[in-house]
Amino acid sequence: MTGPIATLILVDVAAGSRLWGYSRFVTGRFDMSDIPGLSFFRILGSGHDGGFGLRPSASRQGLFCLFDTAATADRFLAEDPLVVRYRKHAGEFLSVKLHTYSCRGTWAGLSLPVVTDTPTSGPIAAITRASIRPQRAAAFWRMAPPAQDALADAPGCLLATGLGEAPLLRQATFSIWNGVDDMDRYARTGAHLDAIRAAHRHGFFSESMFARFIPVDLQGSYKGLAFG
Repeated sequence: MTGPIATLILVDVAAGSRLWGYSRFVTGRFDMSDIPGLSFFRILGSGHDGGFGLRPSASRQGLFCLFDTAATADRFLAEDPLVVRYRKHAGEFLSVKLHTYSCRGTWAGLSLPVVTDTPTSGPIAAITRASIRPQRAAAFWRMAPPAQDALADAPGCLLATGLGEAPLLRQATFSIWNGVDDMDRYARTGAHLDAIRAAHRHGFFSESMFARFIPVDLQGSYKGLAFG
């Protein structure tokens, strides 16, 4: 695989390591300055119990990274001291490499480079993220629960979790699906389609990105689900 490769780490910080987990949001960016091949990263919080609501989780969080090559992504996940610390402090730990096959929009001005073709079979993953306009936040959060409930129960959805750079205004969702058809069926029907139409009609977002990936080397567990 050539071209930039994304990685995502999801953790449920162990009860005895909560102070370490909280410190990630304050000082975590300083751990990212010397990682070879790293071109972009975001330290992410989560909703309660890994969900999508306004109540924050005290333990669940994520780290999204973009590396210049698959080799640098592999070394990071396999041996970087930061990842070793994540594993040490985690009650649950899940890591995945993400090969982008579609990306619309941007994240902090970045559009993820497409590095592979749309798969014809097998699992896919998706990240949706948005910067919500403050004056539209109340309307957005009125629309969000039905779409989130539909995602949790969507056929073919293997894992879904809420993520965010900041409470209320910078939100994201990560999901893994059995295949493209299952993802499309959810995205283009029901409450999710209504929410997307409302977002466009009322200008909820100042920036948004919708990216799809082939998940590679999915290892570990999250929200009680084991992979790998």
